[in-house]
Amino acid sequence: MTATRACSASEISTSEPRKVEIDGIAVSIVRDSAGAIHALGDRCTHGDISLSEGFVEDDTLECWAHGSQFSLHTGRPLNLPAYEPVPVYPVIIDGDDVLVDVTNPIDVSGLMADGKELT
Repeated sequence: MTATRACSASEISTSEPRKVEIDGIAVSIVRDSAGAIHALGDRCTHGDISLSEGFVEDDTLECWAHGSQFSLHTGRPLNLPAYEPVPVYPVIIDGDDVLVDVTNPIDVSGLMADGKELT
């Protein structure tokens, strides 16, 4: 895994996503309501809008333009108009550093929207 420092964990609040660029890839760094930090592709798959300008609610990131909500665990849209997922990237917390690996998106094919395995 090739993880790159994206930002400081202390810079991420539960209410505001933070946009970073890693190796030319726009990434939205988000802290969910439980305090976990997630990294997702920053572009809404419906309207090519920056998701970092959207809203964090529980374990979703909502696009401000058309209201599509994406699961922080799987990147899957939970409502229309978006129907394609955004990539979800592995996150490592090292002290106060948030490290993200954009070279190896997480395979979420066997997961439900909440990140739990399909049974």
